[in-house]
Amino acid sequence: MKFLSSIYLTRFFFLLFAIGVVLFAAAFAVPGLYFIAKVGMLALFGITLLDLLLVFSAKEPLSYVRHVQNRLNLGDANEIKLTIRNITSQPINFRMYEGFPIEMQERSRIFKGFLLANQEIQFEYTFVPKERGEFFFRKPFFIIASIFNLVSRKMIVDDEQDVKVYPSVLQMKKYELLVFQQQKTSAGIKKIRRLGNTSEFEQIKNYVQGDEIKTINWKATSRKNELMVNQYQEEKSQHIYCIIDKSRSMQVQFEGLSMLDYAINSTLVFSNIALRKGDKTGLITFSDKIGSQLPADRSGGQMRRIIEELYNQKTHFLEPNYELLYNSLRRTVKTRSLLVLFANFETEFAMRRALPMLRRINQKHVLVVVFFQNTDLQELAYEVPKTTKDIYQSAVAERMISMKGRIAQELKQNGIQTILTLPSDLSINTINKYLELKAKGSI
Repeated sequence: MKFLSSIYLTRFFFLLFAIGVVLFAAAFAVPGLYFIAKVGMLALFGITLLDLLLVFSAKEPLSYVRHVQNRLNLGDANEIKLTIRNITSQPINFRMYEGFPIEMQERSRIFKGFLLANQEIQFEYTFVPKERGEFFFRKPFFIIASIFNLVSRKMIVDDEQDVKVYPSVLQMKKYELLVFQQQKTSAGIKKIRRLGNTSEFEQIKNYVQGDEIKTINWKATSRKNELMVNQYQEEKSQHIYCIIDKSRSMQVQFEGLSMLDYAINSTLVFSNIALRKGDKTGLITFSDKIGSQLPADRSGGQMRRIIEELYNQKTHFLEPNYELLYNSLRRTVKTRSLLVLFANFETEFAMRRALPMLRRINQKHVLVVVFFQNTDLQELAYEVPKTTKDIYQSAVAERMISMKGRIAQELKQNGIQTILTLPSDLSINTINKYLELKAKGSI
């Protein structure tokens, strides 16, 4: 029964069969056609039987290998390669249906090819996962035909594969390269001159044009009889925490990714930069209750611990409890630290409800609140309205954008550092704020 269910007669077979039927019908009017129709039909069935033997001559005529990493990057185009090889001594025509993960929602893509004996072919496609977690590649299958193309065979490949989608390590490496190379302004990373004298003393060196006058070391100058200046380096081993709000407001999606996932990707990028700068980084997540609490550290395994914690985060569909966050920080974060809070305030009321706790946190630490501009509202506000409905929608969008600006302004008036950003610019703007605060010696 399994054998029969894998046999398919092709369209070409039915076309030839239909021609034979037409010839038999025409033979009633033209008797000479009867012999031609009979011979043609016998030949068709004979070649079909031969074709059946050819397509089933090998148990698995094609070999199949899927090249995919065990860990895919969230929100990035992950390349997947397929290698197919004809391991028989006869040509094979095939169509392949890949076992795409259900989350891809890919149903129409078919890979087609023609392979001579022992010939190999490769296909490539990209998968952009929109959520973290485990994804399942199902068994692919082939529809195989010989050069006669009268009978086709279904061959299922026993190749199922689980992959995990993690926060984007690709973005982490990209921004690391941008921050620590010379030409970074073209990518959006700002060059910020170090301000103040809060950095650690490094060495005394000869004065060169551009050095600050106030760093001149007059004692060393008098001894050397030439201008000498004190050189400072940025203070290291400062404590930095990324705090992620996991409440229902972070479930809003932009371009297929939730704000929580944008915050997670940005946290990974930012934590890596801070570690490379010599600071200690940690992670705290919360909603109506405290989630992960990873103490600030700069040991070799800290980045791996951060990645694993970020991978396991899930949205909680309740309101965030900022009083609980404040009490937890007071108990667990004793050292003055830079706290980067990824949150979402959709209304002024939501912000003002959290404001008293944010002000208290900011008294003990350097707090930076990061929240998002809605890209859909931006597009709606700036497109030219064509109908009365469009005018109303544009007006509402402009009012909501203006409200986000007022929220940011009120936070700043209360002494709280604020980043209001598009999701696509989140990592760049967070890194720039960190570099700015570090240059000012605010941390």
